Amino acid sequence: MSELIIRNLHVSIEGKEILKGLNLELRGGETHAIMGPNGTGKSTLAYALMGHPTYEVTEGEVIFDGENILEMGADERSRLGLFLAFQYPVAIPGVTVANFLRTALNARRRADNPDDKGISILEFRKMLKEKMDLLKMDHAFAGRYLNDGFSGGEKKRAEILQMATLKPKIAVLDETDSGLDIDALRIVSEGVNTLSDGDLGVLVITHYQRLLNYIKPQYVHIMFDGRIVESGGPELALRLEADGYDWIREKYEEKVVA
Repeated sequence: MSELIIRNLHVSIEGKEILKGLNLELRGGETHAIMGPNGTGKSTLAYALMGHPTYEVTEGEVIFDGENILEMGADERSRLGLFLAFQYPVAIPGVTVANFLRTALNARRRADNPDDKGISILEFRKMLKEKMDLLKMDHAFAGRYLNDGFSGGEKKRAEILQMATLKPKIAVLDETDSGLDIDALRIVSEGVNTLSDGDLGVLVITHYQRLLNYIKPQYVHIMFDGRIVESGGPELALRLEADGYDWIREKYEEKVVA
């Protein structure tokens, strides 16, 4: 069973400290949700975990399956089994969804075995159709240019299809609900739930309880001023829905200032 352990993580952007000693443990088969006010460092955590070069880790460690991954590039972290679904996926005109996924899959296979010839076109097409059927996606989707002209829901479904194809051990979903209407939110959530039924560990970053009505976490964490300040079960998200973040500010702002 995979395990992601974050200890005392400090991360800065252009000299400004954003994460200020964050601690978190997540294991395969678990679903965790991170919530918090704007600007508290939720997306910074996601990008730092994947090794975005703009985000400088100044202290702490991130242990993934026994290895400290902070000195690894994003591609190495991906090959180990870490995956990030972006809040704002980038469009790549001229590159179809199918070609993008086959290239990504072959790159991972060759990294593990330089003599690997890559997955054949016929084998890949069969596998991709199976994944799309699992996610209830039209097969024509595979022939479209990646995220080019996609709606918000289509972009997020493309991210989930990537996750299904690459089969990570731990998946970080950075505000997957951003820009989605209710129908798209339900469809994307059903895809995540289908894939997380097993050993996959999921870290959901969100502002809203509405996503957690579909993707049901066992653990909920609240971030404030670059740290996780409260942890609990699903009832913690329900309290945020009812009371907002004022009680968090009142409880922790004075400590932060001090």
